[in-house]
Amino acid sequence: MSAMDLLDDLAARGLVHDTTDLGALRARLAAGPLGLYIGFDPTADSLHVGHLVGQLFMRRFQLAGHRPFPLAGGATGMIGDPGGRSEERNLLDDDTLRHNVECIKAQLSRLLDFDPGPYQATLVNNADWTQPVTMLEFLRDVGKHFTVNQMIAKDSVRSRIESEHGISYTEFSYMLLQANDFRHLYETHGVELQAGASDQWGNIVAGADLIRRLDARSPGLQTGAMDAPPAPNAFGLTTPLLTKADGTKYGKTESGTIWLTARQSDADTSPARTSPYALYQFLLNIPDDDVERFLKTFTFLSQSELAALMVQQRENPATRIAQRTLARSLVDMLHGEPERLAAEKAAAALFSGDVADLPPALLAEVFAAAPSSQHALSLLDGDGLPLVDLLAQTVCKSKTEARQALTDNSIAVNGTKAALADRL
Repeated sequence: MSAMDLLDDLAARGLVHDTTDLGALRARLAAGPLGLYIGFDPTADSLHVGHLVGQLFMRRFQLAGHRPFPLAGGATGMIGDPGGRSEERNLLDDDTLRHNVECIKAQLSRLLDFDPGPYQATLVNNADWTQPVTMLEFLRDVGKHFTVNQMIAKDSVRSRIESEHGISYTEFSYMLLQANDFRHLYETHGVELQAGASDQWGNIVAGADLIRRLDARSPGLQTGAMDAPPAPNAFGLTTPLLTKADGTKYGKTESGTIWLTARQSDADTSPARTSPYALYQFLLNIPDDDVERFLKTFTFLSQSELAALMVQQRENPATRIAQRTLARSLVDMLHGEPERLAAEKAAAALFSGDVADLPPALLAEVFAAAPSSQHALSLLDGDGLPLVDLLAQTVCKSKTEARQALTDNSIAVNGTKAALADRL
């Protein structure tokens, strides 16, 4: 894919929100490969579906012949970006951050090619160049290039200053740290493009401005950097935030988070993550009004393939062919085809009511979100537990509703229709 084709394809997918200079970026991409980076603060041991926009953005560039530098914020993750938040994050300790960085690298390896080669992805950690710097050095080399007026003019900072919680000096410094990351990667690895979600625009512009002020006109001169021609500019590009139907963005601190990993085993004690089955169901239930946007964002279907698929969807929306294509593509990408096939089998079994043949672990996933209640085993002695009582404590709001459901023959137990007089 040519430079022109890449940017046009991104625009057609709705993945271009703001750019520092689109024309200059086109010319730079046409001149040869460039390095780009997107940062992910490792505030949890898994990324979520909102981060996937940036991950696949880097993959699109890598497939087009450019070199991605995903950044794990081992330093900035200790502080937390004030953007899009009403209050300060909890600070993480070093051990937790190191663990989270290792987990995130494993996730990125599914989507980016880290094998040696001209377009090899390189995971960088901003703790490596931030922690050795003293506070006086940082203020002298970075802080002096920014005015407080300039910093409080950024939307993310101003909104926090005006909120009831205010903003600490810790989070106020985040912009300087991220700007310094761009400067370091520009000078050390020849990274000329920083991308991110639209709420990162102020931080990205701050980094590009810092590079210009320092007049770092010869990127990639240090050992190990990729070959790149001298560039007088550093570029910024943002993508729209991935939002829910109510307009809120998908994030780790919001309810209903869709994680990119599941628990590794029954012995895994990490917080509950999103199983392949749960991810498949989430994607299968994307509203019709949103599915085309999700397909453009999360798949590598060509524009002609996307157009043909949406024609089929509009002609027969009941088949949900667009949602099924989306679910198959993403679950394959994140978890592998065997997990996707198992998720499809579970979905079919649940629809038919024939779940008896599902493996116990998969059966537990299928019913993980189903209403449940616990009862003493002794209740099953003798005549057993009246089904109407059990329904009133789980799927029905009252015994009256439970009786009506049983009378309407709308309740099945193990695939067999239940009657009003049945007991367990």
